[in-house]
Formats: sequence, structure tokens, C-alpha cells
Amino acid sequence: MRKKIVAGNWKMNLTLAQGEQLINDILQAGLKLQDGQEVVVATPFPYLLKAKSLLKNNPGFYLAAQNVASEKSGAYTGEVSAEMLKSVGVDYVIIGHSERREYFLESNAALAKKIDLSLANGLKPIFCCGEPLEIRKAETQNDYVAKQLEESLYHLSAEQLKDVVIAYEPIWAIGTGLTASAGQAQDMHAFIRSQIAAKYGREAALHVSILYGGSAKPSNAEELFASPDVDGGLIGGASLVAADFVAIIQKLA
Repeated sequence: MRKKIVAGNWKMNLTLAQGEQLINDILQAGLKLQDGQEVVVATPFPYLLKAKSLLKNNPGFYLAAQNVASEKSGAYTGEVSAEMLKSVGVDYVIIGHSERREYFLESNAALAKKIDLSLANGLKPIFCCGEPLEIRKAETQNDYVAKQLEESLYHLSAEQLKDVVIAYEPIWAIGTGLTASAGQAQDMHAFIRSQIAAKYGREAALHVSILYGGSAKPSNAEELFASPDVDGGLIGGASLVAADFVAIIQKLA
């Protein structure tokens, strides 16, 4: 019914040669993707063209950018527009990653603009949402995530929403070695789906892929992906090691 996706976010890592080797190692692993399963590779901007050339003849493999500008074009030195990304063959774009929110102070309103520009240019957003540790400790994570969804996504039509993937990031479990339990992940994913259903209807909610983005690795991916509302993962560190990334992909149900 909905896509099962494993997306690898390289962040600011690897040289071009190292990245090329990583992609080749993944492609040569003999993965057999099933119908409705996708692998997405999110490289740094300078590597997008090379990555596209390596991935293009491999069904089920797609290219993502890690960010996109919130403006269409103009005097924004150092920014990369949605139109530019589309022109080099990008399929997906990660929007609102917790690191972008924290280090670059990206607001929900700015992310809504990025969503709109991405969709207008035929890019599929992977929209990240999730709570920091203090919010989880206060047990107000549902309200926190609901606000992120409302302020960045709820202006979309149901038709537009079909091209959006949501990634839940428990921020307290990113790069810390901590991982949300399968139960915690399922609870939040089910909550997110319920919010989408309340806004757009049950049928629309059932078609939205929701990925888990909090330190997934080969040892816990199978349990996480077995949860009924977890449709795959947005993988950070483990996506930089071909054997680990392949092992995670193989856990897709």
C-alpha cells in the first residue's frame, strides 16, 4: 500500500572517491528489492551528479539532496535551489533535519517554503520532525511534533501530500548511541499517522510513508521495521558503511 524506504544521509562526510566506492559497494551487494521498496542515497551537494550517474540504471535506487533553499532563485550566495537540484536528477530532498533546525535555526515556516518549492519542481520531500530530550522528559512530545506537522505541512492539499515522506527523529537518539525502543517509535509513528488522518482522512494517512530516523543500525532495524507504522528508516552513521547499510535494507519487510 505504501512505500518501504531506507534512506542514507551521509551528512558532511566522505570524499568523492570514498563516496563513489561506497555506492559501488552497495550496488554490488546483490540486493533484491521487492515491489514498493526503495533505497535513497542523500549525498553532499558536490557529489550529486556523480551519484546520479552511478544509481541511474539501478531500479529502486534514488538520489536525494540533504537540503534545499527556501527561495526560488536570486542573490543567495551559497544556496542551492529546488530547480537546480531537479536539473541534476535529484529525486528526493531532506527538509527540516534536526541538525538544520538546531544549527541553522530553520523555522517551521521556512520549512513550509522549502516543501512548496520542492514539490513545485518535482522533488519529493523527506520531511523530518521530532522532539529533543527535554520535551521527551516532559512527556509533551506529541504536542511538539503535532505543531511541526501543522506549521510545515498542513497547508498542502491531499494530492500534494502523496509526494511527501515523513521521517520521525527522536533528537535525543541521534548521534548519542541512544535509540528509541521499537515501542516508542511505533507510538510516535502511529500518532503522526493519526494526525495526518485527522487532517486529510484515513485513506491519505495510510498511504504516507513514515520513516524512523534515530540511530537505526543492523542490530535493531528488523524490530523497528516490524512495527506496523514504521515504513523504513532515515539512516545516518550506518549509511557510511556499505555492509551495515545493506544489512539494514535487507530488514525491510
